[in-house]
Order: sequence, then C-alpha cells, then structure tokens
Amino acid sequence: MVEHMMSICPGCGLKLASNVQSINERFNTSGACWQLYGKLSVFTLSLRDKAFIHQLIVDTYAAQHSGPKVKPIATAFALIGLYLTFEKGYTGKQVQRTHMFLGKNRAAWPRFKPPQNKSALTVLDVLQSPESPYEAMIRKWGKSVWEMWQAEHENVRKLVEPLI
Repeated sequence: MVEHMMSICPGCGLKLASNVQSINERFNTSGACWQLYGKLSVFTLSLRDKAFIHQLIVDTYAAQHSGPKVKPIATAFALIGLYLTFEKGYTGKQVQRTHMFLGKNRAAWPRFKPPQNKSALTVLDVLQSPESPYEAMIRKWGKSVWEMWQAEHENVRKLVEPLI
C-alpha cells in the first residue's frame, strides 16, 4: 500500500495528496503539480489545433511557477506570451513564433519578481473541468495568472513592444 502525504506546490500553492514529495527548484514546482502539468501537456499537444492552445498552458504554468531559481528567460517568455495572448490577441502559434524570434535576438532577460498573491486557479482546475470547455478553462486560468502579475504589466509591455 502506497502512503500518500500532502504535497504543497511552492509555485501555485496547490495542495495534493501524493506519494511524489519532491520539489523541482528549477521550475519552482512540486512533483505532484508537475505531473498534472505533464498530463495537461499531453492532452493539449494531442489536439493538434491550428491556434496551438498548448503554448498558453506552457506560458501560464511558467508564469504561475516563477521563483528564485527559475531562469529569467523562462519567466520573461511566460509573461511575454501572456501579454501577447491577452493584450494583443495572439494565437499560441503566433506566440510560439515570437518566442523563437526573441530567443535568437536577445541574450539577457530581466528577472521579474513574482507577485505575493497567487491565482485562485491552477492546472488542477483545468484538468477537473469538463473536457469540452477545456480551451475556455485554459484561457480563464491564463487570464487569472496574467492578472496576478498586474504590477509587472507595464514592464512587460515596455520590454516586448520595441522587440516585435
């Protein structure tokens, strides 16, 4: 019999009963939360949708799990992706192309300080939603994480606008 303990994710605060107790400092996530993200990733990649909703989960999860040992480029790209999605109306495919362009044309990225507040929504909320409105729930989750970074919105805009 496997004994489950409580796992608390340092990034999103999600509490899960899990036998996976590890913390991945590079991604500021608990092993249990990371497993849920993997499950959602498999699903979104399997959609093979033209708009590429997978990019939104990548950026949302990274922005929600920013932390002291997360590379500055990871948080910067996540926030840029959320900015382009929610402020500019980009599709996931357009965000992905922008990330590739930016990755080739800039070496150093600023370190954004994660907000103290957490989003009320997590990867678990998406996975627990009925399958047909997954995209709507993914967008709701992404928007809530973007809003949690409100204090950095202007800095993200100033960073990305001259580059695109």
